[in-house]
Amino acid sequence: MTDAGAPRHRSGGGRTARMAARTGEAAKPHAPAFIRREIPPYELLREEGLALVESQADLLLAQVGIEIRDDPESLQLFKDAGATVDGVTVHFDPGHVRALCATAPRQFTQLARNPARSVEIGGDNVVLAPAYGSPFVRDLEGGRRYASLVDFQNFVKLTYDTPWLHHSGGTVCEPVDVPVNKRHLDMVYAHLRYSDKAFMGSVTQPSRAADSIEMARITFGADVVDKNCVIMGNVNVNSPLVWDASMTGALKTYAAANQAPVVVPFILGGAMGPVTTAGAVAQAHAETLVGVALGQLVRPGSPAIYGNFLSSMDLHSGSPTFGTPEPALGSLVVGQLARRVGLPLRCSGAFTSSKIADGQAMSESAVSMLAALLCGANFILHAAGWLEGGLTMGYEKFMMDLDLCGAAHTYLKGFDLSPDQFALDGFTEIGPGKHFFSAQHTLRHYETAFYDSVLSDSSSFEQWRDAGERRTEDRAASLVRDVLANYEAPPIDDAVDAALLEFIDRRKASMDDMWY
Repeated sequence: MTDAGAPRHRSGGGRTARMAARTGEAAKPHAPAFIRREIPPYELLREEGLALVESQADLLLAQVGIEIRDDPESLQLFKDAGATVDGVTVHFDPGHVRALCATAPRQFTQLARNPARSVEIGGDNVVLAPAYGSPFVRDLEGGRRYASLVDFQNFVKLTYDTPWLHHSGGTVCEPVDVPVNKRHLDMVYAHLRYSDKAFMGSVTQPSRAADSIEMARITFGADVVDKNCVIMGNVNVNSPLVWDASMTGALKTYAAANQAPVVVPFILGGAMGPVTTAGAVAQAHAETLVGVALGQLVRPGSPAIYGNFLSSMDLHSGSPTFGTPEPALGSLVVGQLARRVGLPLRCSGAFTSSKIADGQAMSESAVSMLAALLCGANFILHAAGWLEGGLTMGYEKFMMDLDLCGAAHTYLKGFDLSPDQFALDGFTEIGPGKHFFSAQHTLRHYETAFYDSVLSDSSSFEQWRDAGERRTEDRAASLVRDVLANYEAPPIDDAVDAALLEFIDRRKASMDDMWY
């Protein structure tokens, strides 16, 4: 995919004009900073079922325990808090780890560089963010290839431009053309320079988490960072039942600075957890609570997010599968567990195993995304761009997922029962047996009545054929080019920008390049 300097793609017809209008600057103020959920989450299990899952998680932590490797400080923190430590294995009495999580807030604000884009995490609020962590990117023009820093910057710009994503995300793709130990600096800078939405920092080493937080201090001010969440870090359990020092170190770094770790098990049923969904959910609950508890021991009251990543496997080949019904059901239960423990919930959105943005990709993504919306998730990571089980970030898939995210905004508004919605004046004006096209009620709601997809084609067959029989992927590719060609960076204080660049230069000069 070419960068923002590429020539603008032009084609005739009203759809192109509408796409431009829907994605142009004029449309952005109408987008909310986040979604306020007006529909209730789906409650799959009754009280006795939830209590059973919780008791099974307690049994895992009491009888099997969880390992914390190469981190004596964390082991000591848990021992001092009353847990039983046997070597690197920590055991908890039933209910203990949940009690340690009680100081974490149910809801918190993550400040954005632009205050109008700050997001509320928790409660009835829903925040959508792009996919995370792919080493490859894909588009129609260049196919599948290793991601570069330009690709990373492109996705930050695309995320900034859209009204349907509220959060800039974190490692939206891995810029593998930058050394491993230095790329986090360029990624955090890209979030801060090319967007003014809330964002995530690095977690791959505690020092990289510290660098990310320091760049946030430069941007927001040290006092603001100490009192508010301005950056989050996505930390993964090494499932099953292992926390390693890289992740616990990053988690503690974020918590100590009063920033939010997003604590996420990574469970592929049949590999990192059992093939049975109930067992995987109990495992995930146990692993997540231990991570949240560790952050609370470091700094009680610091924000944290209860994370969820359940997936399945093709047991014939061993390949991961995504967008399947079993993890979707598991997510509904995880949502209930997170609400019971009083923590904001992170779920994953547009999952797929497909290598390209095809029917499989969108079918699986719709199943996974709908589960995230219905389970009550507050922060939905991977809401746009995910391909190939997370190995690839797709440009066209990103735009196709944005359409689904846009529809989610309408879906979560719920059912409006205000008097005007019953259209009595329209019935009175039109009467029986006549159409509503010309009714004043229709004209009054003409532009807002239905969600208007910028990618779907509802023209006649003849119109579609005569326009070149363009598929959704083709239209998405055109939209990517249009957005990047018309991208304008948000303003940033010159002194802050200079300080960030000086910090990056100094940190890069302090270490040799590492490529693995």
